[in-house]
Amino acid sequence: MALPGLRGTEHIGFTVPDLDQAERFFVDVIGCEKVYSLGPFVRDDDWLAEQLNVHPRAVMRELRFFRCKHGPNFEIFQWETPEGQTPQPKNSDIGGHHLAFYVDDFDAALDYLREQPGVKILGEPVASQNASFGQRWIYFLTPWGMQCEIVSFPDGKAYEKDSDVILWHPARPAE
Repeated sequence: MALPGLRGTEHIGFTVPDLDQAERFFVDVIGCEKVYSLGPFVRDDDWLAEQLNVHPRAVMRELRFFRCKHGPNFEIFQWETPEGQTPQPKNSDIGGHHLAFYVDDFDAALDYLREQPGVKILGEPVASQNASFGQRWIYFLTPWGMQCEIVSFPDGKAYEKDSDVILWHPARPAE
């Protein structure tokens, strides 16, 4: 069984500490386009708790939507909440996550990121093995500490030779 009518991932939403900083990063560094913004959202009932599972008196200052070439859209939020906010989760934390950006030229993208102020490259490039052989990747942190990755596998991954299902990626035409 599957979710009826499933087409794919439409957007990914995440909270940032400073919308303007995040917008500058996603537009000026990554190359996304801002599409629109909404807000603020302030409620004096329990709607926020019931609909979004946040404190009922939390305030969503604004949300902004971005298109980032070929892939899911991004929705970023800035919240104020009476409960305070926890630090950015690590990959190993429950709810930990990262955004992976597919690039055509891994080395050029990595060199570019190394020149960007506030971007922290983590470790050295990794050449994947086994089922992901053919892929190169590296993690980096945004200026506010969010985990991201660049990844490239222009000649595909090893698993594709024997698999009935191929993972989607932005460089491959829609099926």
